[in-house]
Amino acid sequence: KGKWVYFDLKDDQASVKFFGSVYGLPGPLEDGLVVQVLGTPKLSPLYGFSVGFRSIRPVGEGSLKRAADLLHRKLEREGLFALERKRVVPFPPRVVGLVTSGQSAAYHDFIKVLGARWQDVTIIHVDVGVQGERATGEVVHALELLNQRIDVEVVVMIRGGGSADDLAVFSTEQVTRAFAGSRLPTVVAIGHEVDISLAELAADMRASTPSNAAELLVPELSVVLGELQAMRTHSTAVLSGLVRHETDGLAELRLLVNRYLRAKLEDAMNDLQSMSERAYILSPSAVLKRGYALVRSSRQLVRSAKQLSPGDTVSIELSDGDVLAEVQ
Repeated sequence: KGKWVYFDLKDDQASVKFFGSVYGLPGPLEDGLVVQVLGTPKLSPLYGFSVGFRSIRPVGEGSLKRAADLLHRKLEREGLFALERKRVVPFPPRVVGLVTSGQSAAYHDFIKVLGARWQDVTIIHVDVGVQGERATGEVVHALELLNQRIDVEVVVMIRGGGSADDLAVFSTEQVTRAFAGSRLPTVVAIGHEVDISLAELAADMRASTPSNAAELLVPELSVVLGELQAMRTHSTAVLSGLVRHETDGLAELRLLVNRYLRAKLEDAMNDLQSMSERAYILSPSAVLKRGYALVRSSRQLVRSAKQLSPGDTVSIELSDGDVLAEVQ
């Protein structure tokens, strides 16, 4: 009825009426689904006992799959998964918006692979939960925040594998619509292969794992350098062939070709030098030399003053050595 939904929840012994906002639903419901509901009981002289729900989610692999199938059919009819909606993901992007848990293995795998392949990229990380009741709202909010930035070129959502219940957040209607409606191109990498989440279908690009997402986003620097060297070798071979087979009347042409190749090689070397300088500027040692420091407590990196208490001993890493200090 408009923005409200009403249904009966039954078990072997009783039946209870439930009601609430349609916006709190994870997707379409049907008879027979097993669900977990969080709500507030109400007693009315007119309607008797009922429960106003705040959240509802299917539980158990069977119900989760049925709910996902219902939502899949609904969104597919709307065209949310159509290939013509897919956008080209920048390659390589300069600024990446990353949505995941900062404590997860997926986060560390992505950062490690990305840094090993290509260093000229900035990561804007939004820390979110990737399972549980709060995850849906946090993921949607993270996409909204990143879509408001003018520097971010692509949004990447990653997490490792898990059970169907763990991954259910990525097949909710709210999260799926958030990816489909993103202003920025999106990449989703959920570390599982058995079932594809609806968020992956709605994204512009799907990766099989967080590491694979990094591989799809940026090239490998050594490969780029190899291609440049191959171009140089090919150009030299072409020039040598011309010199061997052409007459003295082509001397001027040879000079022009040499000059052109030298200019192209010089441009390529300048580009490589610029990339090297940028990579150094982004390196930890360069950051320390600019006056920054790394603070550790019990060998753990301190990211917030809330991690420390008066009397704690901390190690401060500077550009030219380490010092110990006591927190006052």
